[in-house]
Amino acid sequence: MKRLLLFSMPLLAILLSGCLYPQSELQKNKVPNQAQLEMVQNAVDNYQNQKNGLLPIKTKPQDTPIFQKYPVEFGKLKELNLIGELPGTSFENGGHYQYVIINVETDPTVKVLDLRATEEVRSLQVKVKFYTENNKYPPLGEFIAPGVYKLDHEELGMDAPPMVDSPYSDQRLPFFLDEQGKVYIDFRKDLYTYLRNQEHSYGTGEDIRYLLTDHTPFVPAYSKPYTVQDGEPIFMSEAPSS
Repeated sequence: MKRLLLFSMPLLAILLSGCLYPQSELQKNKVPNQAQLEMVQNAVDNYQNQKNGLLPIKTKPQDTPIFQKYPVEFGKLKELNLIGELPGTSFENGGHYQYVIINVETDPTVKVLDLRATEEVRSLQVKVKFYTENNKYPPLGEFIAPGVYKLDHEELGMDAPPMVDSPYSDQRLPFFLDEQGKVYIDFRKDLYTYLRNQEHSYGTGEDIRYLLTDHTPFVPAYSKPYTVQDGEPIFMSEAPSS
């Protein structure tokens, strides 16, 4: 059912119309389009059928975050002649996106991860790591939730808090840290919008990050689980225990 939403979603049409991206960005290697997603999805489905349920994915460590854990291995699709030219938006063909699979156990669905965000996370992580090694503790700012802290940008010599472009809107999103100094992207702004503008049945205790993947081709990579309480997105660690 979620896969059907991908190819009928009005939001993707808005993306491709240029409402959220300028026309100059709508080149074949800039923004994934429906045809590219369908092409990869069909190839993945056919591979799974031919390989008795196996998926064409690269091997990642077991503790890899869920939205980064199952990247599509295009080489496996090519070996079976299930795909021709790779999508122009794919990293393997010079694009900005890594094609990944979510819901691998129940409904393997192709999505994309914006690698420009990956580079920004990695760049900031290097600064945080350097600071931590020299100060014996990470640059933790204000406490947000258990295991969630604002980044003290001033400790890193930054004039303003670093931000990253959202794949879901024209908003800029902040970063945050966990207690060990690992860098994450905070998607609460977008989740707030989607909770109000999209029909859903998510309740407290459920991971509402999938609300974003239900309605768009993008995964919220480098995020922690969120849930909903009183109509507001909150970190899962803030949710009342049952």
